Amino acid sequence: MIKHILLFKIEEGVEGRSKAESIAQAKALIEGMNGKIPGLIKVEVGVDFSESPDSADMALYSEFESREALEVYAGHPEHKAVLPFIKSIISERRLIDYEV
Repeated sequence: MIKHILLFKIEEGVEGRSKAESIAQAKALIEGMNGKIPGLIKVEVGVDFSESPDSADMALYSEFESREALEVYAGHPEHKAVLPFIKSIISERRLIDYEV
């Protein structure tokens, strides 16, 4: 199994939305991919409540059947449809992929 984790810092005021509104929309879009991409076992979005200077604003946690399934996800139309919005609201992104 592959675990794919991203941490994001979100911009305030993108297209007139608050940070919270952008996060809520991103969460709905990302979690909407559940069950639509072969090999994607699970995807969830967590929203930070600590608001510390060191924290990210949003985390994406996903599980895939294999490395090949992660590659399918990267090129899948459902994933590609979400990317423009996500890219428009983030100021920072960190990623880790690992196998268990």
